[in-house]
Amino acid sequence: MFRLIFALILVLLIVTPSLGQQSVVGTYKLVSLTAKADDKPYEPMGKAPHGYLVITPTHFIYFITSENRKFGTSVNEKAALLDSLVAYAGTYRVEGDKFLQNMEVTWSEGEKGKTRVTTLELSGNRLTLKTGPIPFPRDPSKMFINVQVWEKIE
Repeated sequence: MFRLIFALILVLLIVTPSLGQQSVVGTYKLVSLTAKADDKPYEPMGKAPHGYLVITPTHFIYFITSENRKFGTSVNEKAALLDSLVAYAGTYRVEGDKFLQNMEVTWSEGEKGKTRVTTLELSGNRLTLKTGPIPFPRDPSKMFINVQVWEKIE
């Protein structure tokens, strides 16, 4: 009986995350997004973008829209709407301070099938993701650094 209890406790210790380790799983709302393209400050989604990041135990969904979006009826207006959002989803894994996102579904076919590596920092209910330098998705001739701050809401 003692061996069975000891084995059960040992298994629980092995499969349970460390008590000191915070989980990234949750729903987050975008607090800020700052970027640089070729070392020049850049506001890719305006001064007040909106966004949510949902991280489940195995998958993630990422969605950001720019400020002041307007309903589009013409082809040009609808194209402008596409340029005012970023969205992708897929699986992920965490390796130390790296958040590796497998881009399975994206708004930009150029990102599909790639793995995006971001530096992850979790402090309380704030999650900071730093990407780059990487080729700028809308102009691959430029290098891009992106810093996003998210606040856990759930």
